[in-house]
Amino acid sequence: MAEENKATEQIYTIPLREVKDYPVWKRSNKAIKVIREYLSKHMKIDEDKIKISSELNEAVWEHGIEKPPSAVRVKAVRSEEGVTAQVVGSE
Repeated sequence: MAEENKATEQIYTIPLREVKDYPVWKRSNKAIKVIREYLSKHMKIDEDKIKISSELNEAVWEHGIEKPPSAVRVKAVRSEEGVTAQVVGSE
C-alpha cells in the first residue's frame, strides 16, 4: 500500500496576553515568537520548520509594534516540509 501525502490541519486559538508584559517596542516581535513556540509545542515540530504566512504576520502587526491582538485564531497545516500557519481570525 502506497503511503499518501498526509497533511493534517488544526485550528488553534493562541492567547497572546503574556505579550502585554513586555515593553511596548517589543510586543509584536514577541507575539510572533509566542506563536512559533505554541505551534512547536502543540504540533510537535521544531520552531525552524514553522512558516508564518504573510496574512498572519500582517494580522499581528495590524496596529503596529505596540498593540498586537490579545489572541489569534490560526489554522496550522502540517506537511512533509513542516508547518504552515495561516490566520483564521484575531480578537
